[in-house]
Amino acid sequence: MKYDADLVIIGAGSSGLSVAAGAVQMAARVVLIEGGEMGGDCLNTGCIPSKALIEAARRAKGAASAKNLGVSYNDVTVDYASVMRHVRETIAAIEPHDSQERFEGLGVRVIRGYAEFASKNSVRVGDETLTARRIVVAAGATPIAPQINGLDAVAYFTNETFFENYDRPDHLIIIGGGPIGVEMAQAHAQLGIETTLIERFEILPREISETREIVRTKLLQDGVTIFENCDVSSIKENGTIKSIIFGDGQMIEGSHILVATGRRANIQGLNLSEAGIEATDVGIKVDDSLRTTNRDVYAIGDVIGQEQFTHVSGYHASLVLRSALFGLPAKVKKDHIPRVTYCDPEVASVGDISDGVGIETYRVTYDGLDRAIAGVRTDGFAQIWVKNGRVLGATIVGAQAGELIHFWSLVIAQNLKLSKASSVITPYPTLSDLNKKLIGAYFIPRLFDNSKIKSFVKLVQRWVP
Repeated sequence: MKYDADLVIIGAGSSGLSVAAGAVQMAARVVLIEGGEMGGDCLNTGCIPSKALIEAARRAKGAASAKNLGVSYNDVTVDYASVMRHVRETIAAIEPHDSQERFEGLGVRVIRGYAEFASKNSVRVGDETLTARRIVVAAGATPIAPQINGLDAVAYFTNETFFENYDRPDHLIIIGGGPIGVEMAQAHAQLGIETTLIERFEILPREISETREIVRTKLLQDGVTIFENCDVSSIKENGTIKSIIFGDGQMIEGSHILVATGRRANIQGLNLSEAGIEATDVGIKVDDSLRTTNRDVYAIGDVIGQEQFTHVSGYHASLVLRSALFGLPAKVKKDHIPRVTYCDPEVASVGDISDGVGIETYRVTYDGLDRAIAGVRTDGFAQIWVKNGRVLGATIVGAQAGELIHFWSLVIAQNLKLSKASSVITPYPTLSDLNKKLIGAYFIPRLFDNSKIKSFVKLVQRWVP
């Protein structure tokens, strides 16, 4: 059968763009279909705008706390509208990399519109039907609105609409204490805005209790009011005032509401059944090669409802290119996928960070790092989970944790024993010395507190010339 394309990709977010760029540069015929904005959630409403806002907040907080270093500022003011303009300018600076013009220049055919499956190997966009040897669904995800009485009747933001607001909130109420909620709560508090964070369970539920406690303490120090283990029973609006009523009858009022309670895969309207593709409650069903129940169709990134991170989208894209273009085996491995929450201090984890039989844990703290002491950034710790000399998981809580965690991702990915990982040489003085010290924490009791080693050294010294 003659196909219109080697690859048809549905969605021009991080994962779809990565597949398109890689495939077309290896001479594949590629069609990319996008009904929304090029660049998807990460560029337009997620990773990039949130980090631009967080950077502004860090600068404001840094200016206010610089007196600890002997530097003082007479006046620190925050112009919220200007901060949001900085956010939009950041997006604009990166947009060309993800633009339709760039991809068409690479040789990709870009169609603007919403696709649906027409058959096992074809999709329909408007009046046009395209056939393809392989199809990749990279449609992303959209925010979930929780079932709260009255929510539909009030004005509220999600991450998709929040960065369009240039009006400074008098009191920002955030529903959801996951990474997005924690990041936005702290950033706004550091910008001098009254902020309340509400979480049905505990904040950052995927992290260990020590991590949550450090972040919780820091949020409170920055001025965030936190409600944990609280159910919101209803929401009301009177003019510009939003009222949040808890299950116990307690009420708080604010000017703006941000809902950050998770994301759902974008599968509505794709007509998956026409192509024999099954979906679960969280997203499209795939095997460990990212193939759907239709072997000619792959699903990658947020649309499968698993690890919803941009770096995972890039990882998925690399596997699909290997499998779809070359027919080579390519299976997803999840144990080395890191995650980072960009609060202060940053939180980064990789692998299995749960305790178990035969698992040992080792920990070091930032206050033992000379660079951290010099920079007055001594809050935090790093911990590894080890079994039989190999690392199962790692957590870093502290300055630049997101820049440090990749070391442990590599160690886990390559299944390195700590004896091999110990050969790394870290420059001094840097925060990366944290990882070297963590390896040392594993070996110190084995080498320096070992009576057999000490006896052997004494014996050898008798014969050494």
